[in-house]
Amino acid sequence: MSKGPPPIRNRIRELRFHAGEMTQAQLAERIGMTRQTIVAMEQGKYSPSLEAAFRIAAVFAVPLGEVFQWDG
Repeated sequence: MSKGPPPIRNRIRELRFHAGEMTQAQLAERIGMTRQTIVAMEQGKYSPSLEAAFRIAAVFAVPLGEVFQWDG
């Protein structure tokens, strides 16, 4: 199995933009994570826990599948 970026894509950056240009820090605060974690997720370098993924979807009031897509 090759080591590379996780096979999960996300639309966090786009959703933040459409949510009044929410900052990474604002999103991080709302879901109880660090800004650096949000940066890593947006860059595809980190896959969130299931709980964190649901929290992110709830912030934007969209289904989980509209935030994250599996490329496996």
